[in-house]
Amino acid sequence: MQLCSLPATDLSRLVRTGEVSPVEVVEAALERVEHLDPQLHAFVELTADRARQRAREIADALARGEEVGPLAGVPVAVKDLIATAGVPTRSGSPAYRDFVPDEDDVVVERIVAAGAVVLGKTTVPEFGYSAVGHNPVSPTARNPWNPALTPGGSSAGSGIAVATGMSPVALGSDGGGSVRIPAAHCGIYGFKGSMGRVPLYPGCRDERYPGMSGWESLECIGPMTRTVDDAALMMSVLAGPDPRDRHSIPAGDVDWATAAAGDVRGMRIAFSADLGYITVDPQVRAVVTDAVQAFRELGCTVEEVDPGWPDPHDTFWRLVVADTDLTGMRELAARYGNEMSPHLLDMLSQRWTAEQLTDAGMARKAVVNRMWRLMADYDLLVTPTLTVPPFAVGIQGPEEVDGRIVASSSVWLGFTQPINMTGQPAASCPAGMTADGLPVGLHIVGRHLDDAAVLRASAAFERARPWATRWPGMVEALMDTSTAVGTGVTP
Repeated sequence: MQLCSLPATDLSRLVRTGEVSPVEVVEAALERVEHLDPQLHAFVELTADRARQRAREIADALARGEEVGPLAGVPVAVKDLIATAGVPTRSGSPAYRDFVPDEDDVVVERIVAAGAVVLGKTTVPEFGYSAVGHNPVSPTARNPWNPALTPGGSSAGSGIAVATGMSPVALGSDGGGSVRIPAAHCGIYGFKGSMGRVPLYPGCRDERYPGMSGWESLECIGPMTRTVDDAALMMSVLAGPDPRDRHSIPAGDVDWATAAAGDVRGMRIAFSADLGYITVDPQVRAVVTDAVQAFRELGCTVEEVDPGWPDPHDTFWRLVVADTDLTGMRELAARYGNEMSPHLLDMLSQRWTAEQLTDAGMARKAVVNRMWRLMADYDLLVTPTLTVPPFAVGIQGPEEVDGRIVASSSVWLGFTQPINMTGQPAASCPAGMTADGLPVGLHIVGRHLDDAAVLRASAAFERARPWATRWPGMVEALMDTSTAVGTGVTP
C-alpha cells in the first residue's frame, strides 16, 4: 500500500478502523520527505519527533476506544507564516530567525483537535510579500515538476509537500493568490474560502509582530490538497467563527460534508481567458480554454465575458501597503536591511501618500461593484489561475509574456489578486499540462459566500478531468522503486 499516495479521506478512515496505524502513516510521510526534500526544500522546520509522539498518542487513544476526530492520524504541513506553539515560525525573515510562538494559530488548534499530525513548517518568501519560494533565511523552494523552476508562492513549500506526497494536505494562506498560485504551479488543488470563512489569529491580527501582522483585509487561510473531497474535509475542520478574528463569519450556511457532491447541470458560467486586459501565455490560454469545455459537456451554460473593471494591479499593492505596519517594518529594515528581501525594502522605502492609499480603497469598491453586477447573471467566473506556467527560480516574475514586455514582475498574478479584493471564494484546479510537462491551473470563482458552488464545480471538473493520479517524474520514480523492493506498506 502506497500510503503517501492516499488522500486524507482514505487515510483517516484507515486509521480510525485500525487497518493502518497512524505511526505507519507518519513514518511513510517522513521517509518521503527524507528522499525528496533535499532537492525541493519544501520544509524549513521538520518536527519529526513531535510528529512521531503525536502519532503514538493517537494510536493509544484509538486503542482505548476514544474518538480522535475527522483528521485522525493525517499528516499536515503548515505554512511558516502560521503560528505553531513551541516550533520556530520564522516567516522567511531574518527579523524572526529565532522566533518561537507561545500559542498556536486558530487553524492549528483546530486541525490538532481534529486528530491531525503536524509534520513541520513549510517555505515562504519573506512575510509572504512575494509569490515565489525564495527568502533570505532558508534554501529556495523548487518545483517538483522541474526543480529549475519556481513552485509559486507564497505557500510555496505547502504546494510542494502536497504535490509530492510528503503530506496529503497542507495549510496555506492567501492574500493575493498564495494558496491558488502554488496549487496551479505544482499541479494540485487549492481552495480559498470566502473572506472570514476561516478565522486567523495571531497571523494578520497581532499588532506585536511587524511583518506578521499585515494583509488583514485580504488574507484567507485555506487547504492545499490533491482532491476536492480532501479540501472539503479540511474546511469542515477549519471553518467557523472565532472571537479573536473580527472578520470571521458565522457557520451553518455550508454543509461541508456534502458541499462537493452533486452535479453542475444548469449552472451559468462566465468565462474569461484574459479579463479583457491581461496578457496570457498562449499555452496557458489553450489549456484552460480546452478545460472549460468540460463544463459544457457537464451541462453548464458557458459564456465568454469581459468584467469591465480597469486593471487593479496597482490598487492591490496599495491595499497591501495600507494593511502593513509601515512603522514597525521600517524599524525592522533599519536593523536587518542588508539581510532582507530587496523587493520588500523597496516597498518600505517608498513615501506613500494618504491619497494613494485612500484611492486604493475607492478602486477596490469599484471592482467589488463591477463583480457583484457580473455575478448577478452567473453562478461562477472561470479564468486561468495564472498568466504563465512555472518560470525560473530567482526572479519575482517574467519580464515578458507572449512576446510582450510586461509592466511589472507581478502582473502574472492578475487573475488571483482581484478575488482577494472582493473576498469571494475561489479555487485552483489542475487544468492540464503544457507541451513540456508543466502544470496549468483553472481558476473557479464563486458568488459572495457561495463556497459550496466552488467545491461542487471543482469536484465535477475533477470527475470529468481526473488529476489526482498524476505525479511529478521524481515521485513516480520513487514509487516505482518502493514497489520494486517489496510489498506491504510503503511511502
